[in-house]
Amino acid sequence: MDERVMGTEISKGALATCPENRLVVLQPSYLPWIGYFAQMERADKFIFLDDVQYTRRDWRNRNKIRTNEGWAWLTVPVQQKNHYTQLLKETRIDNSTNWNKKHCSAIKFNYSKAPFFEDYYPYFDSIYQKQWDFLVDLCYEITGYLKAVLNISTQTFRSSDFLVEGTKSNRILNLCEKMRATHYLTGNLAHDYLSGVNFSEKGVELEYQEYDHPNYSQQYLGFVPNMSLIDLLFNAGDKSLDVLMNWDKN
Repeated sequence: MDERVMGTEISKGALATCPENRLVVLQPSYLPWIGYFAQMERADKFIFLDDVQYTRRDWRNRNKIRTNEGWAWLTVPVQQKNHYTQLLKETRIDNSTNWNKKHCSAIKFNYSKAPFFEDYYPYFDSIYQKQWDFLVDLCYEITGYLKAVLNISTQTFRSSDFLVEGTKSNRILNLCEKMRATHYLTGNLAHDYLSGVNFSEKGVELEYQEYDHPNYSQQYLGFVPNMSLIDLLFNAGDKSLDVLMNWDKN
């Protein structure tokens, strides 16, 4: 992993209090969707929440790609020994099947005619040639690459490096305090478990991202939203960040 993408040590400069220090905390995900990177781009600091319980049928080990029939899942099989105590960072990939070759073939089959396929496919081809033991390592590698090609400069960290305790909102608040955040940006689903009052008491402004999903040219008729970032990347190339942030520079 490029050290420019994944930091494990925090310098005094990185934590210096500034007029606005926006923090985003998201779990590592496989081939994240474009809204994931929209939050990362808006953040001053971004923490991968890797020391929480692994959840099945979620976005940790799967995502969607565009196909002629609409869309399809790409799912990384994992070993799950304990449904209640297994942490995300401890979750191993089940390499008893050729899932990596299937994913590589699916990407090539569905995107080979995309305008920027040749620019980015060699990276994915090389990634799927390797055997990955832990799910988070695969997620970090691919997310780091996508972050780099999008030219997102946000500093990233792993929650497991901080040894912060607490569950749900308390853990988030403790991470905000650790990072000296003035703002905490999260998705709309967090309305269910976060309290603006609790954040205000800690001097943190709670913000919700209401993502206005952009339309862009896809390989097949009819636009299908909420695909993995690679769908946008293969179709828009170096314009991808402008598209996902809804910027119009024409």
